Amino acid sequence: MDLYYTAGSAPCRAVLLVAAALDIQLNLKELNLQASEHMTPEFLKLNPQHTVPTLVDDGFSLWESRSISRYLIRKYNNKKLYPEDIKTKALIDQRLDFDMGTLYPRFGNFIYPQIFAGKPADESLFQKFEEALDFFNSFLKGHKYAVGDTLTLADLSLVATVSTIDAVGINLESYPRVQQWFELVKSTAPGYEKANEKGLQKFKALVGHSIKQKTEL
Repeated sequence: MDLYYTAGSAPCRAVLLVAAALDIQLNLKELNLQASEHMTPEFLKLNPQHTVPTLVDDGFSLWESRSISRYLIRKYNNKKLYPEDIKTKALIDQRLDFDMGTLYPRFGNFIYPQIFAGKPADESLFQKFEEALDFFNSFLKGHKYAVGDTLTLADLSLVATVSTIDAVGINLESYPRVQQWFELVKSTAPGYEKANEKGLQKFKALVGHSIKQKTEL
């Protein structure tokens, strides 16, 4: 299976974490988005939305990190990361949707205009982002992982986002359950260092040394 990806991308790193947890090897094809390698006719045939990550499995093309992750889980019939119990699975899906629809976009809306467009920090966007972290902090009450007391697919997606939040210097001390969960997942997710930290370092290098200054309100 080919995975078209960008190492610094949180969604791409989420898929790499899933692959590591499943102990499978993907044929990694890194795209340089700044050089518009995702806009070539060849790649547009695979993914008209020209986004990463994109998985190609024997001619079958799929994009969106959480869809790719669920596909891999089902392909390799892993019931630990995505249990069959309908309520547990529903909660995992809710956490994935929360990551995709609330936490990651609110973080991106706040931080990326500062990093990539040089704009000042927006207090209202920061408050919306803080609210999302508060939500996640409340989700973790009473259990160790995002859903219950075992590592699931939800954790692998969320930790890619939270590690990116941490990488730009945003302090998690105000969210103690998130901070504790983050440390736990870093130490228990299979292959975490190679799958996530390696790309995270590239993300830090991309955004440069001005992160801390730009995130200050």
